[in-house]
Amino acid sequence: MKKVLVTGSYGQLGSELQQIAPQMKDVEFVFTDADTLDICDKDAIEQFVANKSFDFIVNCAAYTAVDKAEEDEEKCFAINCEAIRNIGEVAASHEIKVIHISTDYVFDGTAHVPYTEDVKINPKTVYGKSKACGEADLKRVCLDAVIIRTSWLYSVYGNNFVKTMLKLGKERDELKVVFDQIGTPTNAADLAAAILQIIGKTIENENAFKTGVYHFSNEGVCSWYDFTIAIHRLAGIDCKVLPIESKDFPAKTPRPFYSVLNKSKIKKTFGISIPHWEASLGSCVEKLNKQ
Repeated sequence: MKKVLVTGSYGQLGSELQQIAPQMKDVEFVFTDADTLDICDKDAIEQFVANKSFDFIVNCAAYTAVDKAEEDEEKCFAINCEAIRNIGEVAASHEIKVIHISTDYVFDGTAHVPYTEDVKINPKTVYGKSKACGEADLKRVCLDAVIIRTSWLYSVYGNNFVKTMLKLGKERDELKVVFDQIGTPTNAADLAAAILQIIGKTIENENAFKTGVYHFSNEGVCSWYDFTIAIHRLAGIDCKVLPIESKDFPAKTPRPFYSVLNKSKIKKTFGISIPHWEASLGSCVEKLNKQ
């Protein structure tokens, strides 16, 4: 019986993992969050994994409040960098493989072609810098780690853009949404399935665990405006959506103008098939409508 420790289990990705984990027979999953395991406390992690023979740690925990991070830098770095180093050091000492989730915010968003894993990172926000720090520290202290960068994550769980646009679309006659920020939405359910596929392949053949950095989002490209139009169409919401420029929607923290990720490496290495963003969005909206 293989054992997998999942941190950040109450978040979007952690919640999706909880839903599909039972599909993996002969694998025991232990789901934790801040109330059961403080990853900022290295001794707490050490005590938690001691004598439990974990084979994998999947870290879904993160500080993701991009605007708030600018004023809360210490806490952001504690969760997104120092805690990742803690996980990496404990994992290395117990020979546990790590799968860690990172972000498109490690890039500056000025590219015009999808980012590959070997493009030099250049984070522009506290959040992006903290995630870049976590990546670097994990690679330094734990040789047995897979880092997966993702973008525009949403789910039937937690708070996210899809749920916000559904709510506002029902409450208002008109919405303004930026059209000059381009990326790819990621249904957390698809990312969760990819993580389990990596674990499954590794259980079958330990050499299948190819360490390094990978990118994962759904296929295709859109703007936040296009994304909103699709959300409303799929939900049958009649709300006028107006495209605006980023300069007309001032945010505390600048968002990347381009954050499309190239997924060739993860598809080729682990044989992962990735659905188009609109197909995955349809599946999520359908689930939300049933709720």
